[in-house]
Amino acid sequence: MEVEGKVKMVGETQTFGNNGFRKREIVVTTEEQYPQHIMVEFVQDKCDLLDSVSVGQPIKIGINLRGREWVNPQGETKYFNSIQGWRIESAQAAAPNSSAGIPPAPPMDSFQPADDLNEEDHDDLPF
Repeated sequence: MEVEGKVKMVGETQTFGNNGFRKREIVVTTEEQYPQHIMVEFVQDKCDLLDSVSVGQPIKIGINLRGREWVNPQGETKYFNSIQGWRIESAQAAAPNSSAGIPPAPPMDSFQPADDLNEEDHDDLPF
């Protein structure tokens, strides 16, 4: 799965526990009718992927959805979800038609109307 948008915030690397677990968060704002602020976490060696990212930059992040089950001391089961990033790349805005390799068409008013039509000529096309 992927999340695409502009970088809103890049957090600092956080280290937890004696084992040196590292986590770093980034917030991406999607560009759609109702923009969403999506927080994605990068863990361990993937934290370094965020070193070259800056606020306002358009990016695309490869993500995995993670889910965990936890039983609290009272015996109640709780569920938690997280979005974990594993790849990040710049998502430069492409110019219209550039990805299809089609040159832009000239404006309609640059065409001359056809005035040499012969209404009596019939073609043999079936449509």
